[in-house]
Amino acid sequence: MNYLVLIGILIVVAGFALRLNPLLVVAVSALATGLIAGKGFVEVLSAFGKAFNDNRFVTFIYILLPVIGLLERYGLQQRARTMVGNMRGATTGRLLIGYLLFRQISASLGLISVAGQAQTVRPLVAPMAEAAAERQDPALTEEGREKVKAVAAATDNVGLFFGEDIFIAIGSILLMVGVLEQNGIHLAPLQLSVWAIPSAIAAFLIHGARLLLLDRRLSSPRGTSGEGDHPKGGGGVSVAASPVTPPPRFAGSPSPSGDGEDL
Repeated sequence: MNYLVLIGILIVVAGFALRLNPLLVVAVSALATGLIAGKGFVEVLSAFGKAFNDNRFVTFIYILLPVIGLLERYGLQQRARTMVGNMRGATTGRLLIGYLLFRQISASLGLISVAGQAQTVRPLVAPMAEAAAERQDPALTEEGREKVKAVAAATDNVGLFFGEDIFIAIGSILLMVGVLEQNGIHLAPLQLSVWAIPSAIAAFLIHGARLLLLDRRLSSPRGTSGEGDHPKGGGGVSVAASPVTPPPRFAGSPSPSGDGEDL
């Protein structure tokens, strides 16, 4: 047995310990392992290409991220905010409900990677929802902005999670079909995926109601509960004293002259 091929592991450990570029370390380790195992340089390079081609869908996100970063650099988020600002009647809740519907339908058709946290939520959906929230509540705090961003991310998660199981070729459905077949229960993937439709509808209604409640909170005027509108002394707005307007006195309070006369 040729133990020299284990040198690749030592290269990885040494490279990470020296804080070198991880991608470079792994590539050098794989190349060294292949050459020590007796394979030619072209053969090792072909193995690299085949592995990348076989897993190209997994690495798609890494190719997409630089494109999204470049678009953000040239004002994608600002354009999204401006577009929402020019749309009459656009609110945070309505916008996110529309995105929730789109996410569920696309996921149910197997188009899982067409949207996501990196692809759509960060560069488009979150800025648009934040712009709509600022128009609904001009005094929106930083905490409120972060909450709107969190709700936008949660909307994507809900739409994907409850929509993808409707697609018959999704991994979870195929896994359940395989487990059931091992136990003597034979079902077609469609027989399982149809039962994901009621839960998807329920998730849409429940999360849609939450988004409408968020709309109501953003649109309601601040201070409607009355807290902080009145002084602790008991009701009414305090009037500043002046030489012309004496301070108000209530029953039982002594007069300025000290004679105890009440108003």
